[in-house]
Amino acid sequence: MTYQNKTIWITGASSGIGAALAREWDKRGANLILSGRDEARLAEVAADCRDTLVLPFDVRDDAALAEATQKAIAWKGGVDLAVANAGVSQRSRALKTDMQVYRDIIDIDLTAQIAFAQGLIGHMAERGSGALAFISSVAGKVGVPMRTAYSAAKFGLAGYADALRGELSQTGVSVHTIYPGSIATNVSRNSLTADGSKRGKSDKAIEQGIRPEDAARTMIDAIAAGDREIVVAEGVELQLGELRRTPEALFDQVATMVANGYMEMLETERDE
Repeated sequence: MTYQNKTIWITGASSGIGAALAREWDKRGANLILSGRDEARLAEVAADCRDTLVLPFDVRDDAALAEATQKAIAWKGGVDLAVANAGVSQRSRALKTDMQVYRDIIDIDLTAQIAFAQGLIGHMAERGSGALAFISSVAGKVGVPMRTAYSAAKFGLAGYADALRGELSQTGVSVHTIYPGSIATNVSRNSLTADGSKRGKSDKAIEQGIRPEDAARTMIDAIAAGDREIVVAEGVELQLGELRRTPEALFDQVATMVANGYMEMLETERDE
């Protein structure tokens, strides 16, 4: 994949990985749709880019998402690549964490990201081209203490992406799952604590993590290369991610099942 004049829609684009992806894709000639809740910060990112459409909304607002999806598709006649990046992390012990924190994190990091993709897969499949990229986490490969809700959501997002990849394997639409480790963003400061309040401080590992612009280049190069599973991490986090990497042969096996009529067989059994 080359990105010149491709239309790319990024959620969570106002800061961190999302903003870094936007700026890097701009350098490669892409047209950018930037979404998030903070319109002012989205405008700052847009000011650094050549051709942008700013669509601010809360990913949990189904009506706002549907309206934004219509605008995104109409802007340049279609969305070539969609990046489900919006999310919030966690720093709290399971024994002390309110159940509402689990509901909120799963709603934002999993359910809303599924809704974002669901609004676009029909459009992409009908065109016979397109790509979806889901920002999971190394914590979506390996359960990490103090992140039980976050790991649950990110594991779930990876499962959705893997299943969706199989379903779309005959349509010309590719699916890429990205597993970042520690990236030097505000993810820890914005993490939810046991009562749902923001943590307000960072972690040493995050502060010393990969620069967002470096992570963005790695992610973009890997998507362009067609990599289905992309681990962006260093040190122990990279080792953990690689230990849980899905074998390429397994992805191919699922695609072969679909090509051989697996879904049609199940639909026939249901109808009977």
